[in-house]
Amino acid sequence: MTKVGAYEAKTHLPKLLDRVKKGERFVITRHGQPVAELVPISGSDPERAKKAIDDLKELRTALKQRGVRLKDLLGKGESIRDLAHKGHRF
Repeated sequence: MTKVGAYEAKTHLPKLLDRVKKGERFVITRHGQPVAELVPISGSDPERAKKAIDDLKELRTALKQRGVRLKDLLGKGESIRDLAHKGHRF
C-alpha cells in the first residue's frame, strides 16, 4: 500500500480518489505515522461475511480445544469491549 502524507493527500485528493476508484489503496500518514487508509468502497459481500463468521467459529473451536477461555484473557474489572479496544487511543 502506498503511503501519502496528510498535506499531499489534502492537496491531491481528487487525483487520489480517481486512483482509489481504480482499485488502489493508500495509507495517509501524519509526521510519518499512519493515521488512516483510503480504500475503495467494497459493496455488501454476503459470501465474504459468511467466510469471516466461519473463520471466527473455527478459531473459537480451536481455542476451546486448547483450553483457552475468554475470562482468562480479561483482567480484573475488564469487559470484552475493553479487551477488543486494548491499545486503541480514543
